[in-house]
Amino acid sequence: MRFLVTGANGFVGQYLRAELLRRGQSVRSAIRAERASDGHIDVAVIGAMNSETNWSDALHEVDVVIHLAARVHIMKDEAIDPLAEFLKVNLQGTANLASQAAAAGVKRFVYVSSIKVNGEQTGEMQPFVESGQPEPQDAYAISKWEAERALHALSEKTDMEMVIVRPPLVYGPGVKGNFASLLAAVQKGIPLPLSGINNKRSLIYVGNLADALIACATHPAAARKTYLVCDGEDVSITGLVQQMAICSGVPARLFPMPQKWLRGLGKLFGKSESIERIIGSLCVSNHLICKELNWKPVFTLQQGLKATALWHKKG
Repeated sequence: MRFLVTGANGFVGQYLRAELLRRGQSVRSAIRAERASDGHIDVAVIGAMNSETNWSDALHEVDVVIHLAARVHIMKDEAIDPLAEFLKVNLQGTANLASQAAAAGVKRFVYVSSIKVNGEQTGEMQPFVESGQPEPQDAYAISKWEAERALHALSEKTDMEMVIVRPPLVYGPGVKGNFASLLAAVQKGIPLPLSGINNKRSLIYVGNLADALIACATHPAAARKTYLVCDGEDVSITGLVQQMAICSGVPARLFPMPQKWLRGLGKLFGKSESIERIIGSLCVSNHLICKELNWKPVFTLQQGLKATALWHKKG
C-alpha cells in the first residue's frame, strides 16, 4: 500500500511519515518546495495548493491520501479577506486534490479537519461528539467545514472512501504557538496567574494522532465516517502547567487571578482569543473511534508531555 502524505514537512506530517515508514509502508511526501525535501526519499513537489495545483505526479500509484496540508489558523491574520484566503487553500485546494485523487483511483482519502468545526468551547460535562451540530465561528473553521462538505459530496459521486478526522490542539516535540510559549514560561520559572482555574481541555499527542490517522486510513469500518480524536484525559490549565513542571523537573510557579482580570488583560493587550483558549473548556469525546475502530491512545498525557518537555528543554 502506498500513502501520499500532504504537508509532510509539517509538525504532524513529519511524525506521521516516520511512523508509516516504521511500519513498513510506502510513503510519498507532498511538499511545496524542493529545498524542504531533505531526508525524504519519495517526494512530489507540488508548489502552492489551490484549485489549479497539478497532483498527477504525486498521485501516481497511490492507494491512500492523508491530507494534512492547509492554511492554518492565524491569531493575527493580516489578509484583507481572511475567509477568501482560507477557502482558496482549505476548500478549493482540498477539493481539487480529492477530485484528482478519485480520478487517479485512490481508494481512501483521510482529511485532517479541526475540532473548531464543532465550535470554540464546551461545558465541562458536555463534550463535542460527531453527531453534534457544526458551529464553526472563524474563517479557518468555516473553511475546514466547507471542505468537509465538499468531500462528502464528492464521496457520494465516486468510489473513493472519505474519512474526516477532527483533532483538538496537537502537542509533542516540534509543537509551536501558545503551547510552546506556555511550556517555555514554565521551564523558565516565570510565575503564571493560572492557579485554581477549573476548566477542562482535551488535547492529543502527535503520536496518538498519527496512530489514529493510520487506523482511519486502513480500517474497513472507517469508510465515509467522521471521527473526533483526543488523548482521552482532559486536563485543566492549572493541571497542565503542573504536569509540564513535573515533566520538566522544575517547580510550578502559579498564583491566582480572577478570570475577569485575565480577560481584561487579554483585551488590553489584544490577546482575548488566547485568554479564552486558556481559561475556557473544550472537551472532546473519542468514544466513537475507540468503539468502531478498536482504537485507543498509544501514549498517555503524561508520556506525551514528558516527551514534549524533554524536546523543548534540549532545543
